[in-house]
Amino acid sequence: MDKIRAVIAAVVTVATSAALLGAAPLNPPVPAAPAERVADALRAPWPHGTVRTVGKLVGTYADGQLLTCSGAVVDAPNGSVVVTAAHCVHNPGEPRWEEAWFVPGYDRHGTANVARVGWRVKSAHVESEWKRGRLPDSLPYDYAFLTVEKKDGRTLQERVGANRIDFAPVDPGRQTVVLGYPAAAPYDGETLGHCAGTPALLTGRDTQAPNVGGLLLESCDLTQGSSGGPWLQEYDAESQSGTVVAVMSVGDDQGRVLGRPFPEQARKLLQAAGDASRG
Repeated sequence: MDKIRAVIAAVVTVATSAALLGAAPLNPPVPAAPAERVADALRAPWPHGTVRTVGKLVGTYADGQLLTCSGAVVDAPNGSVVVTAAHCVHNPGEPRWEEAWFVPGYDRHGTANVARVGWRVKSAHVESEWKRGRLPDSLPYDYAFLTVEKKDGRTLQERVGANRIDFAPVDPGRQTVVLGYPAAAPYDGETLGHCAGTPALLTGRDTQAPNVGGLLLESCDLTQGSSGGPWLQEYDAESQSGTVVAVMSVGDDQGRVLGRPFPEQARKLLQAAGDASRG
């Protein structure tokens, strides 16, 4: 099996958070959520197989190691933009992957085949506050936009469609579906997983500063590999798309996961990635 580089590529447990992320846990503990805020199921595969606008991101390093994350196609002028987590590009102060591919609708393709079936990433766009920041303080900027190459003269968006994107403030009171490719046990990263529920918006009364403004979903055990996966509202089964209101950022060993919404300044980052000349 491919050796997966564990660069927070998902929901972090207590064991990994100290060694790899140093992220502030969701502390003090958040009170038990009402029943409607509990995810539909633990270890739940997506019951409909795949979502064509959601896929797996695989990056390769010079030493042969791999990073696996998740992402989603979002509407852009060049038709070639994928949204994911910034830590799926690199951690502050660390090198990024040498090459990366995005595979929409990934389903048991095998990481060895991503260069053949995936869309090669041309450029990655992260906030300067993420590049020069330090974890956990830079977590509010844990989002990134990737520009991918065309394939056979067609853009990614022409091939699979795209999701809309919403910027903060978002409505946390709506039903939200979290999608991603968890790769740590009990998962293997080869099929799409999900959690669903009504998230809570974290404030300074709930958590430490780096997590403030994040969306919290409880009873969700998606693991490493699901980072960067979309938090979708208004999901439409026919178009297999919705509105991305956040991306998977961090979590803890209590099944609580945090989605990072997009602040207003993220519009410029999306514009840079979606410039028509970059498609």
